Amino acid sequence: MTAFRISPAVANAFPDTLIAVVTATGLRGRQLWPRTAAAVKVLEQDLAVGAWTPADESDPRIEAWHTAYRSFGTNPRRIRPSVDALGRRLAKKGTLPRINPAVDSYNAVSVRHGLPAGAFDLDHVTGDVEIRYAEGTETFTPLGEPDTVENPKAGEIIYTDTTDVLTRHWNHRDAHRTRVTEDSTHVAFVLETLHATRDGHLLTTAADELRDLLTEHCAQSTVHYLRPAHPQATL
Repeated sequence: MTAFRISPAVANAFPDTLIAVVTATGLRGRQLWPRTAAAVKVLEQDLAVGAWTPADESDPRIEAWHTAYRSFGTNPRRIRPSVDALGRRLAKKGTLPRINPAVDSYNAVSVRHGLPAGAFDLDHVTGDVEIRYAEGTETFTPLGEPDTVENPKAGEIIYTDTTDVLTRHWNHRDAHRTRVTEDSTHVAFVLETLHATRDGHLLTTAADELRDLLTEHCAQSTVHYLRPAHPQATL
């Protein structure tokens, strides 16, 4: 079993944080996922006809993450929160990247609701997962760059397990080791907000939508919520 937890220091610094962890076991990533494909297509069509646009940095949901990034020394216009980067890419190109059905599912939910999302293959996670401030000695191998090793800046917020960093700059980029592929069968998907008082309903709606996309293609799924008052969940 794997525990996800928010460190006391991060909880104190961001007291209105709410994180949904959606787990899927027995995931079947090599099937066709028509509902996910349809969800992505609807987003692109809505954008094309002007019925919807992705949240940008003027939106309070994105602005909150820019403020958080600056608080731990990251320039959010150079190193962007994942949802911001994804929305900008969609607005520019008119299409979302197609990676694999599981990743496409959380990308669609993320950009639709303006909430950062990521995922970890739990079969490649070691020990528990913690969201904490980096000491600067940790190591990180970026997604798609298996031969690259980076060190986060001291004070940067990271996801980490007992081996190394899983995500830098809180939610900017995931690690290569725990990437989700078509062959991943045990996955934890993460959706986040810094303003649960304002956007908690968006987060729960997004988590339900993601779980709904996963249900037809896994043996079991669950949703756990982390908040400063309840900073840990065991999956």
